Amino acid sequence: MAKGSLILELLLLACYISLAVATITPGKKQTAPKVKTGPSDLSVFDLDLIQQEPTSKEILINCGAYYKDTTVRNFNGTVLGFVTPWNSHGYDVAKLFAMKFDIISPVWFQIVKHGEAYKIQGTHDIDARWMKTVRDKGKTAIGTTSFFPRFLFENFRNEDFNKLFTSEKEKNKLVNVLIQTCVEHGFNGVVLEYWLQLAGHVSDKFLLKLTIDLSEALAARDLKVILVIPPYRQQMENIFTSYHFEQLYQHVYKFSLMTYDFSSVQRPGANSPMYWIKQSIEHIVPSKSEEQRSKILMGLNMYGNDYTPDGGGPIVSGDYLSLLKHLKKRLVLDEKDVENFFEVKTHTGRHYVFYPTLFSIHERLKLAQELGVGISIWELGQGLDYFYDLF
Repeated sequence: MAKGSLILELLLLACYISLAVATITPGKKQTAPKVKTGPSDLSVFDLDLIQQEPTSKEILINCGAYYKDTTVRNFNGTVLGFVTPWNSHGYDVAKLFAMKFDIISPVWFQIVKHGEAYKIQGTHDIDARWMKTVRDKGKTAIGTTSFFPRFLFENFRNEDFNKLFTSEKEKNKLVNVLIQTCVEHGFNGVVLEYWLQLAGHVSDKFLLKLTIDLSEALAARDLKVILVIPPYRQQMENIFTSYHFEQLYQHVYKFSLMTYDFSSVQRPGANSPMYWIKQSIEHIVPSKSEEQRSKILMGLNMYGNDYTPDGGGPIVSGDYLSLLKHLKKRLVLDEKDVENFFEVKTHTGRHYVFYPTLFSIHERLKLAQELGVGISIWELGQGLDYFYDLF
């Protein structure tokens, strides 16, 4: 072999060895992208994160951060946020983003019958220090964040409701208990949730009269009523209609419209299709009356659903992010319902997941602006922190 050829072969061999060593020798490890949390100099708008079909990586990295100036409001309608005692992060969200909420509704209370008297259960959950913090942080030039706790009737028998509907004495006893609770704890009004519970079981005239009587009695003490009402359902289209709204809107301060839970484990799909939200609003206020529409608070879910071969059920942020880590591609947009979803397989089986995204929430806020309605969030703490940049 010629000397030159030998030298060339040796040089090539050295190159191969170097490449092999470089391949098998651990070099500097690639670091995973840092997950962002807490206040950020840039908002989701600045970062261009509102994508129709975001990647799982984009969500996982950014969802725990939020724009540092939490006083900025991007939605100019009324915003109500529900807070529950079983989700402590909701309390933190209410404090952190207080300027974005006009009304906070703690889910604390149940109305029960105790002999002939009405009692309020759940007062042990009242957190006066937290309320003061939210009010202090929610102060603006025109007021501060208000508190309207939700009240449910619990363990009422038919005869208890019949008495309440037909007896002014009974109604006055209930009013006095509600007023006492509000005055004692500094609440600005109440959220009443009984229409869906009772509609179809009693005559509409009793429900209408109860609502008007309670609203007028509370108004005399400068307390306001928000009535929770059901969304449009074809099989129950008469449960709450434009007729009911017309009878009540001058008496009721706001109507919290439950535009969520459209699908179920028996019928998997979107949590709250856009066309259905619009249909539910136009069902009760067909013409775009600014005065009437402004009294509607469009329900906006911050939870999702995980459908599995065994059924599945609702999920909140922690469950969602755990499932999202298994997704290696983009989320899919259901263009009809305007919701994102994905499907993954984990050690527990297949999961078909619907959960809000920046895009789906942004589109719903645009719809609310277009229709002239406010927002009712169920519930604070269930969603991702960067969602609140949108409000």
